[in-house]
Amino acid sequence: METYTFEVLEQDSRVDRYLSELMPDLSRSYIQKLIKERHVQVDEDVVKASYRLSEGEQVSIVVPDPIPLIIEAEDIPLDILYEDADLLVVNKPKGMVVHPAPGHSTGTLVNAILFHCRNELSGINGVLRPGIVHRIDKDTTGSLLVCKTDQAHQNLAQQLKEHSITRRYHTIVHGNIKEDQVTIDAAIGRHPTDRKKMSTASAKGRNAITHLSVLERFGDYTYVSCELETGRTHQIRVHLSSIGHPILGDEVYGPSKIPVIAKHTMGQTLHAKTLGFIHPSTAEYVEFDAPLPAYFVELLDKLRYNYTNKGTL
Repeated sequence: METYTFEVLEQDSRVDRYLSELMPDLSRSYIQKLIKERHVQVDEDVVKASYRLSEGEQVSIVVPDPIPLIIEAEDIPLDILYEDADLLVVNKPKGMVVHPAPGHSTGTLVNAILFHCRNELSGINGVLRPGIVHRIDKDTTGSLLVCKTDQAHQNLAQQLKEHSITRRYHTIVHGNIKEDQVTIDAAIGRHPTDRKKMSTASAKGRNAITHLSVLERFGDYTYVSCELETGRTHQIRVHLSSIGHPILGDEVYGPSKIPVIAKHTMGQTLHAKTLGFIHPSTAEYVEFDAPLPAYFVELLDKLRYNYTNKGTL
């Protein structure tokens, strides 16, 4: 537990905003949480987050020691696309859950990362957590960003919030998308009746935009690249399903009967191929590409062969 004290040099600034600017390793939401828990004082008086500071006042904040998560480190092989002192980019395999949850307490990406990085992981917002900035579904493969330092985590979380991180996915969908370029702009929220699903029909949806580019056409199926402008839960899966082109193999948003050609895909055919961002230390744009998994390549080869030879899919 550490206490930090600052003298206010300018007036008329909210105390939560003031502290978040002075302490960039702490998110504003976490600072607001500390204020609610009475860990912030102005001239020894407890204040609310909306309190406006005056020049000459003394602001003190008590930051508790991070709480360690009780997650076991496991020696699970990782396909690392890039690693340095600040972060690493991992190529997640199909079937691996990112973060432990009920029913998935071991064998997750986090268990593997804890073993690989040991104590070199971010712990912002009061919890020693294994640097996860964003997530992808269990059955989605591809590039995932992991932060080792609080500074890197805060920086990249802000880039994610500003939608400035490049996230490009490859997928195969049902049907023939006739246009070469398509933009889907449809808010996403919880499904009105099925709480385990997301939907564009939600009354409380948040804005969501996905840009599609057709890569190849196979008659009854289309191979596309999807670039996210926003990052809502199941965004690509929901958006593609909403326009009548669900992802091949998607057992939640796709047709109830999975085509024979997709029987061995183990869920949706979706791969996080490209990840690009401004590096938090060098301030240079970097971009990483995760190669398509073997099952995806084999499926594309089958589709090309069947389409060229007018086979039955």
